[in-house]
Amino acid sequence: MQQHKKMERLMLFAQVAESLNFTRAAEVLGISRGYLSEQVRRLEREMGAPLLIRTTRAVRLTEEGERIRLRMRGVQSELLALERDLEHERHSFSGVLRITAPVLFAERYLMAICRDFQVRHPALEIRLDVSYESHDLTREPFDVAFRATRQPPDNMIARHLLDYAHCCCASTGYLAVHGTPHQSSDLTAHRCLRWTGHAHWTMANGEVVVSGGLAVNDHRLLKQQALADGGIIRVAEYLVDRELADGRLVRVLEAEEGVPHSIYMLYPQRIQQSDKLRAFMDAVIAGMPR
Repeated sequence: MQQHKKMERLMLFAQVAESLNFTRAAEVLGISRGYLSEQVRRLEREMGAPLLIRTTRAVRLTEEGERIRLRMRGVQSELLALERDLEHERHSFSGVLRITAPVLFAERYLMAICRDFQVRHPALEIRLDVSYESHDLTREPFDVAFRATRQPPDNMIARHLLDYAHCCCASTGYLAVHGTPHQSSDLTAHRCLRWTGHAHWTMANGEVVVSGGLAVNDHRLLKQQALADGGIIRVAEYLVDRELADGRLVRVLEAEEGVPHSIYMLYPQRIQQSDKLRAFMDAVIAGMPR
């Protein structure tokens, strides 16, 4: 037996049990009297007991019918409470907001946005997963994801946040000693600090083999080495934008950086969004560089 059909019949019976009138119950439910009567008869067969005593003048409940009526009142009360809780949750700024984002984007932009948002909404808990893994939001319990991609997934709503290049840069101290490269082929003569396992840098005119004696699987450590006059790095420009702005790092080979990447904010297609998610996404948009 399909449980959802049984539940439907129980709910229909509950309305008849409260009004003790098939015609009135059918009007309240917005269905035909014949359909309602047939569903109650099927329920009685499923239960193996009569639930109503029908006469030409009136309808009254059997002992089994009264027991079901009382139990269904409890079910209806629980459903009403659930609806109210969900409605409150949709409009309140409490509970949990689950976010996944790339590490560097979270460090550069998202942590400050989350901090400010939580100051305004202290009852809200933000759970932030930072990694380079692309989680499937249709299968995993995240409310919103941030992803570096040129092609966002078709099954998600995607809002473009920013474009960025992978830029080459070095300190003024390093460039003063070793000179400034003017074309990508010049990189072979420089100390290039690279991500572990990446022996090539993809530039606009092709790949360049780089070396420099240091490979690290952390872009923040690469930046530290560049600031310490250690060599040239190639990283997402938003990781070094402040250092470029204040002159601690100098951008080189800007004309050969290649096709830019983009950061998107992704979220599942829902009929209704919670107020807290909508407000958080607005805060993210406001926190992006112009």
